[in-house]
Amino acid sequence: MAPRGFPYPDLKDFLSALERAGELHRVRVPVDPTLEISEIVTRTVRAGGPALLFENPTRGRMPVAVNLFGTHRRMAMALGVEDVNEIGARIGELVRPELPVGWSGIREGLGKLMQLKSVPPKHVKSAPCQEVVYKGDDVDLNRLPGLQTWPDDGGTFHNFGLTHTRHPQTGKRNLGLYRLQQHDERTLGMHWQIHKDSTAHHAVAERLGERLPVAIAIGCDPVVSYAATAPLPADIDEYLFAGFLRGERVEMVDCLTVPLQVPAHAQIVLEGYVEPGERRPEGPFGDHTGFYTPVEPFPVLHVECMTTQRDPVYHSIVTSKPPQEDGGIGYATERIFLPLIKMLVPDIVDYAMPEPGVFHNCLIVSIDKRYPKHAQKVMNAIWGAHLLSLTKLIVVVDDDCDPHDYHEVAFRAFGNVDYAHDLLLTEGPVDHLDHSSYQQFWGGKAGVDATRKLPTEGYSRGWPPAAVMSPEVVSLVDRRWQEYGL
Repeated sequence: MAPRGFPYPDLKDFLSALERAGELHRVRVPVDPTLEISEIVTRTVRAGGPALLFENPTRGRMPVAVNLFGTHRRMAMALGVEDVNEIGARIGELVRPELPVGWSGIREGLGKLMQLKSVPPKHVKSAPCQEVVYKGDDVDLNRLPGLQTWPDDGGTFHNFGLTHTRHPQTGKRNLGLYRLQQHDERTLGMHWQIHKDSTAHHAVAERLGERLPVAIAIGCDPVVSYAATAPLPADIDEYLFAGFLRGERVEMVDCLTVPLQVPAHAQIVLEGYVEPGERRPEGPFGDHTGFYTPVEPFPVLHVECMTTQRDPVYHSIVTSKPPQEDGGIGYATERIFLPLIKMLVPDIVDYAMPEPGVFHNCLIVSIDKRYPKHAQKVMNAIWGAHLLSLTKLIVVVDDDCDPHDYHEVAFRAFGNVDYAHDLLLTEGPVDHLDHSSYQQFWGGKAGVDATRKLPTEGYSRGWPPAAVMSPEVVSLVDRRWQEYGL
């Protein structure tokens, strides 16, 4: 858990800490944000290399920070802990066992956590993010060094803009991370996917015939940036969650032209409106699936005001076939939300979201199997659980198998399965970006029961014991190992 006095209230503080830790490399030579930065970042991520600060991009007027969360160590630093598992353990200690299971239990559990560690946002009247102000015709998105990451991308994209909206009727705020295609110097394409909360806000505004106010913050502190990616229930405020992770309140300031608040220490803020009924083609875009997502019509943001710090740093991310930087973010989410997932599906002992599964494609789950078809019960529970409902493949193993030991998981899945009995096929929703389903938004799913089979499941042969060495011999060989000269 992050202590009070969170060390990185500003992105620049985090960059300084990374540099002191030997985790930041400054690229001082001119580098093109069109493709060149993407290739450098991709090679660096795959080599397990440092965060990068491109000080002299050939487009835009500010340095570009990328790969800030690309390793488990940097992700832990971003959240102010030694290991992201510390946060999950802290949540597990605070969540009371008498809370109801299921989705209502997660909402209540998170609500209690927010109350126990009450850290609502703090309103301030002036802020670093508004030191420089551009309005009207002075707004020029070309000041930002947006990236074109792949050759067939539809143009320049801003990939780490934290998007703020409010429900037009309830006033409930949403903070989300969505890619933003720059159409021209004053308009952006809003890639609001069908399952996202901002899509719901926009749909209500359109039904009412109202334009939707939007504020986008770029270059926020690392915890706020992470909170924007977290799969929280719609009624849990991301800034309360960020405050809980930080151990202190997030300072926020009123926007100058829209009725929204943004982080006071953001590097850049874009303010504007989405008009009802307006759509423009958005894409293609080389996304985290490793494939281009196609051109589709999406809402358009008309930017009416841009504010910045005096010397802003532009934050972005490169997406593609794994491994990429978002793998570190996904791992943090997996570990932080484990106690809450276990509230939703108490049968789960542990789980893993393999990075090659790009979040929604595969989930490995270990259970303490107690009754017939227990694995299938867990599969169906997962397919009914919020964004886990988008999972395409679920592999269930016994609790003596570490879900993160992919070699052991493969051994169980390849050897412990009779596919005529242990394979569950169904259909359901899939991610908006999924290219493999034969129609958009829904497709086929599979569950693999790789657990030991029970007589009550129709397995009458008697499940064989695993061939393992006796502990006495293991201990003997441990003691004599140097004698063998190996």
